[in-house]
Amino acid sequence: MASYDLKGKKVWVAGHRGMVGSAIVRRLASEHCETLAADRSELDLKDQSAVRAWVDRHKPDAVFVAAAKVGGILANDTYPADFLYDNLIIEANVIEASFRAGVEKLCFLGSSCIYPKLAPQPIVESALLTGELEPTNEWYAIAKIAGIKLCQAYRKQHGVDFISAMPTNLYGPGDNFDLNSSHVMPALIRKAHEAKVRGDKEITVWGTGKPLREFLHVDDCADACVHLMKVYSEAEHVNVGSGEDLSILDLTRLVCETVGFKGDIVQDLSKPDGTPRKLMSIKKIVETGWRARIPLAGGIASTYAWFLKNGL
Repeated sequence: MASYDLKGKKVWVAGHRGMVGSAIVRRLASEHCETLAADRSELDLKDQSAVRAWVDRHKPDAVFVAAAKVGGILANDTYPADFLYDNLIIEANVIEASFRAGVEKLCFLGSSCIYPKLAPQPIVESALLTGELEPTNEWYAIAKIAGIKLCQAYRKQHGVDFISAMPTNLYGPGDNFDLNSSHVMPALIRKAHEAKVRGDKEITVWGTGKPLREFLHVDDCADACVHLMKVYSEAEHVNVGSGEDLSILDLTRLVCETVGFKGDIVQDLSKPDGTPRKLMSIKKIVETGWRARIPLAGGIASTYAWFLKNGL
């Protein structure tokens, strides 16, 4: 198995202010490396010449591509052009500039939404491009698939060590709790909290509550990405998940219990369910020696504590 030592390296975390990027920065603190970061005011990742110039000037040895435009079902459905264009241009600029500057290793972060809507469960890496995507977030998924393929193409044509990691649904400190653009976990935490504060008798969840979802704490994801950067060197992407899933209804019950909301849970059947089940196979990453460590209940509790302290 390939070995890449981060000690003494200059490591650029593109998207360091996002939930995943900030978790990777936290994780890198114990790797004895120099972390590079650029605020949006300093660097627009959609500006190709600016990205090239920044990378040429700072000369990172390794790069994590954690920068992306992200959002839930509603946001994806409302802004398809933004989700496709912004993510395509960001990943292309960072990957291409990294190649030009001679970056030793790059890890591109994708998303489990890259897989077909009806992929066999648990989803193995080879399921990519074997069926139709979930329509509500296909724009984001196509951009992320392009990122994987771009890393593979540079690897094939130029022999560079560019890899890809595909995290499942992430949550944790730094999440987006805006109900119009957030994913299911932060949306539920905020809904349950506000319902508790108002003294509501019930909380509403989208759809039937039957879809099964897998969740991974962002600090576990960051640990997995650093692990893969150090030990993995193959063209195929690697799933990063917890290996366990639960229904949205059971998740809602767990969130309500954590938050302390005692009311009823009501389903809004006019809203979409999304993919019926999405559990990724973690066989490949487990074989490299990594497993998730943060249990769901404890992760939700710490995320709620962060929400109470930091609000929106």
